[in-house]
Amino acid sequence: MDRSVMSQTKPLFDRITLLRNRARAEVRGPEYFLHQEALDEVKEKLSDINRTFTAPAIVTGFPNFWGAAFADAKILADDDTLDLEPAAHDLIIHAMCLHWSNDPVGQLIQCRRALRPDGVLIVALLGGQTLAELRTALSEAEAAIRGGLSPRVAPMAEIRDLGALLQRAGLNLPVADSTQRAVSYKDIFALMKDLRAMAETNAISDRAKNFVPKNLFEHAGRIYQDVFPAPDGRITATFDLVFLTGWAPDETQQKPLRPGSAKTRLADFLNTTELGEDAKPVKEEETRKK
Repeated sequence: MDRSVMSQTKPLFDRITLLRNRARAEVRGPEYFLHQEALDEVKEKLSDINRTFTAPAIVTGFPNFWGAAFADAKILADDDTLDLEPAAHDLIIHAMCLHWSNDPVGQLIQCRRALRPDGVLIVALLGGQTLAELRTALSEAEAAIRGGLSPRVAPMAEIRDLGALLQRAGLNLPVADSTQRAVSYKDIFALMKDLRAMAETNAISDRAKNFVPKNLFEHAGRIYQDVFPAPDGRITATFDLVFLTGWAPDETQQKPLRPGSAKTRLADFLNTTELGEDAKPVKEEETRKK
């Protein structure tokens, strides 16, 4: 592609707006409950690894929270170009900011290059099911009132796609898992107030920048209440926390066996008879009858 064309491509997210949202959240009193859940999960993963890390680094948009949790770690901002030296760290935690990156693969590649051999990268981010209810309510309300749609909730990747990013970045032994938390709010306005305190409000470059009529959110609130009510008469918001784990390549790591190199037959392990190529397959309905 022509470089002049690439330079004209607008990034998905407006970095200036994102940083302004974070600064406002810190001044007014940030809401850290999602970060706390991510931190608890990261610490559990580290305890499972059972290794002492001597040179950790954390990439985050909330340095106060994550810096307090890892006092000996290098804390750096999630800029497009990360302040990381090659092979300088045995642990990197990318903490709750990859979903705001204009180049998530590039972020992971930079982290992989900064890892020592057999170093580990743990990523915590928001996944594709996050705020699915709010996305639906706003879309239906805007279509009804304005006859069109504007991007108001940031697009987020699904876990199956996020797991593949680890391999694209050159990391070994990739693992992706997720957990969802349903949170109830009084109404849509209480939810949006919480999102502002988390600095998770709209920072999409192509977002509508003109005045938004109040009745749009009022109508969206009614749709939200009707379609996604909480058991206590409030509304429910889903937050999809995704965790990615990958290792920098190293000769000491386990490698998959070559096809045909197994020394034990699966049939022997299962204590069953292995069917030959000419054996008739068991029909599905027959299996259900047994």
